Amino acid sequence: MADEYILKHLQDVLDAINELEGYFTDFPKRFDLFEKDGLRICAVERKTEIMGEAINRIRKKDPSFDIPNAKEIINTRNRIIHGYDSVETEFLWGLVVRHIPELKKNIERIIENYKQSIDGDASTDY
Repeated sequence: MADEYILKHLQDVLDAINELEGYFTDFPKRFDLFEKDGLRICAVERKTEIMGEAINRIRKKDPSFDIPNAKEIINTRNRIIHGYDSVETEFLWGLVVRHIPELKKNIERIIENYKQSIDGDASTDY
């Protein structure tokens, strides 16, 4: 049976991504503007921390749970938290324009498959 703990943390990742996307809805996708916007920089850092922590919790609960690039996402979270003074704005921008959109696709697919496994388990319980 699918684990609600894992599903909750997958949803936390997706929620963090969706909130982060919302911060850029009416914002031009231009690095020169982003690097001067402290609030958006902090938002990217915080939401990336949440994504990394949620994935870390999933992996602690089930080390075999497959999330593409999980180790890199967790390492990014650690880098932002523990090496906060060495995180370059260019690195954060790369997350916004390349890595987070790809993560969103992966997490949406994983959640859908995971929910189907819950439905499948429920239908075979009787």
